[in-house]
Parts: sequence; C-alpha cells; structure tokens
Amino acid sequence: MQWPPKQREVCVKASNFSEGDEEPMDPVRKDEFDSGACGSLAPKVRPCPRPKPGEAAGGCSFDGAQITLLPIMDAAHLVHGPIACAGNSWESRGTLSSGPSLSQYGFATDLTDSDIIFGGEKKLKDSIDYIAERFAPPAIFVYSTCVTALIGEDMDAVCKTAAERLGIPVIPVNSPGFVGSKNLGNRLAGDALLQYVIGTGEPSPDMSMGINLIGEYNIAGEMWDIEKLMNSAGIPVTSRITGDARYKEIAWAHRARVNMVVCSRALLGLAREMESRYGIPYFEGSFYGAKETTYSLRQMAYLMNDRDMERRVDRLTEREEARLSQDLRPYRKILKGKKAVLYTGGVKSWSVISALKELGVQVVGVGTNKSTEDDVRRIADRVSDDTEYIPEGGASRILKTVRERKADIMIAGGRNMYVAMKEQIPFIDINQERHKAYAGYEGLLRLAKELTYSLANPIWKLAASPAPWDKEAPPYDR
Repeated sequence: MQWPPKQREVCVKASNFSEGDEEPMDPVRKDEFDSGACGSLAPKVRPCPRPKPGEAAGGCSFDGAQITLLPIMDAAHLVHGPIACAGNSWESRGTLSSGPSLSQYGFATDLTDSDIIFGGEKKLKDSIDYIAERFAPPAIFVYSTCVTALIGEDMDAVCKTAAERLGIPVIPVNSPGFVGSKNLGNRLAGDALLQYVIGTGEPSPDMSMGINLIGEYNIAGEMWDIEKLMNSAGIPVTSRITGDARYKEIAWAHRARVNMVVCSRALLGLAREMESRYGIPYFEGSFYGAKETTYSLRQMAYLMNDRDMERRVDRLTEREEARLSQDLRPYRKILKGKKAVLYTGGVKSWSVISALKELGVQVVGVGTNKSTEDDVRRIADRVSDDTEYIPEGGASRILKTVRERKADIMIAGGRNMYVAMKEQIPFIDINQERHKAYAGYEGLLRLAKELTYSLANPIWKLAASPAPWDKEAPPYDR
C-alpha cells in the first residue's frame, strides 16, 4: 500500500513487539518496557522505565488491564484471584453503556487459603462453565492476579481447554498487579486483544469500513458526543477500542481503514502493530478543545482519502466552531486571565491545556508524572516558558505550586479533591471518576460552564473569610 509523502510523515513506522498468534501469551515481555510500546517516538530513549517498588500504589497492572477491557460491554470478565482483587477495582471508571451491561457483573473465583495451597485451576474451570451456561456471553476474559501468578496457575491451558469445550473465546489476560503500573496493564490488555480477538471475525459485506477509535473508553459518555460528530460528517466508525464496545466489532477491527489513537501512552503499541500486520495507518489525536477536535476530524478525512468527506468535515467544523464561539462568550469574560494548576496525566496533560487556552485560562502548573517525553514536548508547545512542571505527585508538592503561582482553580483527579478543599480553592474533576463529558465542541462548552460554576461558588469566599470571633485576622490571600 503506497501512501502520499505527507501521509507517511503522519504514520510512524511500526515496531514489532507482539509474539505470534499461535504462541501462549507471556505474563510480561521485555518489549512492553521499550519505547516502541510507549507514547514516545524517540528511538533512543525509554520513557516508560521498569517498575519500581511501590509504583503500583497509584494503580497496578491488573487494574490497568481492567480499565482497557471492561468497556467491552457484552463480554464477561472473570477475575482469577481473591475476592478483594475484584471488589477493590470494579467500576473504577465512569464508563457508560448504550446497551448490554454484562461487563458490570463482578465475576471472581474467590480463591481461599486452601485454593492457594492445593491450586485453583478446578475452581477456574467451574467458574468459566457457570458463566457460559448462565449468561451465554460472546466471550469471557480471564484476568490473572498477583496470587495466581505467584503460585504458578496455568491459566492459559485452562482457558484454551474451556474455549474448545464451550465453543466461545476464553481469553487469558496475564497482567498480575506486581509486574508494573496501570499503564503497563493497559498495554498488556491491548496485546491480549491483538493475540486473541482482532482478526478473528469479519463484518457484514454491506458495512462501510472507516475508523477505529483506540484508547477512548466512553468516560461519562464522551464517545457518544464524538460519534455524533463523526456521523454528521459521514465518517463511519468500524470499532471502538474499547469504549461502549461489543466483542464482535473488535474482532473485525483489522478491516478498518484508519486508526486514531486517543490515549497515546496506553495503546499506541496496538496501533503500531496493527499497521505492521494489516497495513492500517494511524495518527494520534484528541477531542479536548475545539481546535484539537477539528484537527482530528480533518485528519480522519485526509487519511480516508475521501475528498467529499473532507468537504463535509470542513462545513461541519466551521459551523460548530461558529456556534461554539457564540455560546462561549459569557463564560470567556469570566474565565479570561484566571490561573489554573492542571494535574493529570497522559494525553489529557497536553490536550486539556489546548481547551483551557481557548477559554482564556492560563495554566501556571501542569503535572507530568504520568506523561511520556512526547507528551512533555506537546505540553511545552502549548504553555508559556514560566509554567511550572510537577514531575512527582503528592499533596505538598501540588499545594506548593498552587500557593506560589496564586492559582485560582485546580483541575485534577478525584483523589486530589480533598487537597483543594483543605486549601479552600475551587476544583473540578478531569479524570476517569468524573460525571461530565468534556470531549468535542459540546464538551468544551460543558467545561467552560463547570469552571465558571466552581469559580463563582460563594462557598470559597466564605471559607477564606476570617472566623466571626477572629475579626482582626487578615483574609486568606490566594
């Protein structure tokens, strides 16, 4: 397949890191730690270092694999391990479904002391048989945990035998928590999709092939806003990997014409391997902010090599941007010149900056502890030279930046909400726990409203005032 020179610049040369389809999936491979599996394109660096003790405290590899695969809504997801592994990680993201809800069932083998001593493979077999008979799912994903990996459970053999016996795919996901961080679990889950799912099914002959959306998990329904825009421009969605997905659509993902990687650090390796195996070009994009959304839609149409589609996209983006500009006027007056500390990671660390700039908000501090070198370069292109980078987490480090830069609002994940409350500073949740969709043109308008509502809330002025019995105390100066 020959691509024009400009298109070849967009599509990065793939690096082979997956094993052959016939081989059983290894628990962890060295290639998963290499730069080819991460979000950086620099050939001589390793932006994703080997895991260090305690690194999994912010989310382990097992948790990361579930984050990637649980949005496959019609499949069953079975955790092979103690019940706490399933209970403590279930529904950690606000992924929504437009139909099936089987993935919201918490299946676990619930290993006990005796199972650990004598082995839990029979319990795993019985659990798989029960799920297949009771729920009849199109596929069953089986997740290893720290305990089952340490005692040497042959999960691959049990899954293979069960698949042959039941006649449905039973897919082992070897991502025990101790092997690394949440991001490594994302990539291991993507590798499981490559080995066992993608390429195993075919779409109907009359189905139009278009775009695979990789790394979009439909948090708070963001996927639906994106699909609405794509449908308006006549851009067909082939597969959603994996937000609000169905198992069969991932099985035919190899028939797509273009891959868009929405979450660069997590599943970039999946897009690269699909380019290597199936010749599908890919690009990295974002839907946070009007400019990023317009770029992503235009890039889809360009790589589809459809001139009519390009014209439809141009008309759509011009119309949406004009409408959005009108709707944002009252909010921009309030938000212009406000200072924000943005503490998130991955693609949001730079894409949300673009959205904030469009609203007139100045980012004075940005977290980079979960960002690759490529993410950091994109951050640098979008912020001023005096913006402070926060390479390590922790409440004291974040508060130091908030106080020194006199930030007006903190934009971070839910776990930092209480940091903002104790500091008496406005806060909005931007991470996976949120209940508001901020993607696309409508999402930018929602973000502007949430920022305005938080800043204008009278509770902050009241909380910063001196106590009634301490009238002489100076007011809190942020």
